Amino acid sequence: MDQPDTQNPSFDNLELCQQAIGYRFKDTELLLSALSHSSIKAEGGDSNERLEFLGDAVLGLVVCRDLFDQFPDYTEGDLTHIKSSVVSRHTLALLARKLSLQDHLLLGKGMAGRKSLPPSVLANVMEAVIAAVYLDGGLEPARELILRLLGDEIAAVEAMREPHNYKSLLQQYTQRHRGCAPTYQVIEQTGPDHRKTFHVAAVIDGRECGVGNGRNKKEAEQAAAKTTLEQLEAEDAASGRRQGRAPGIAREPGRQVERARRRVDTGSAPSGEHRPGLLGRLIDRILRR
Repeated sequence: MDQPDTQNPSFDNLELCQQAIGYRFKDTELLLSALSHSSIKAEGGDSNERLEFLGDAVLGLVVCRDLFDQFPDYTEGDLTHIKSSVVSRHTLALLARKLSLQDHLLLGKGMAGRKSLPPSVLANVMEAVIAAVYLDGGLEPARELILRLLGDEIAAVEAMREPHNYKSLLQQYTQRHRGCAPTYQVIEQTGPDHRKTFHVAAVIDGRECGVGNGRNKKEAEQAAAKTTLEQLEAEDAASGRRQGRAPGIAREPGRQVERARRRVDTGSAPSGEHRPGLLGRLIDRILRR
């Protein structure tokens, strides 16, 4: 149950709120405004409604830009699906609870008596806080806050969309065709602490093969496995190792001819004699070579 604080947020409460958010305000009045629910308007106070409006726009801009950069091969529909899953009222309410924003809300008398707050109220205050950070420090601090809070959500939604476990597929393939299992090695980490990119190489029998990138090691390993699987399949197809033969090369021709001979053999002709019909004579001629 959410137990909102019905008193004006004290300096200590604002300090705790800033620590939870991970951002220190130059103007704490902006944070106070973000924490002021619309129910206090009846008592002559200002509310966070305008900040909610701005925060929604900032949130959408940051997430859309991140998805646009992170998934260059995705269609508009793919990107829209991920955005709608990530930037939902449910997700924002969960984030607000994670940051304990309900403990710092300034509420009017009509809301103060509630034992718990509706998810919509929590989602709105999350948007208002994002707007307050944007107004206080600009787009970059707001972007860092949003991606720090939603980075795992984006990765989780993307993982659910992935139809294959490429690490498992690669292991099955290499054990069958190479007699060994792949290992993975982090070769580089780039980017700031709040948004690192991991570069991982898949190693097959001591040979470094495909490299994949991701926002965590698991994601990077999956990308490396996918690249390596495609690389090995192409190599094996070209060299004739895939499935024991190259595409288009027939199995042993003698066996195919023998099967054809049996299909036309009536079973009455003794060995060495011509079979009845043109096809039978042709097969006998081939077998005598």
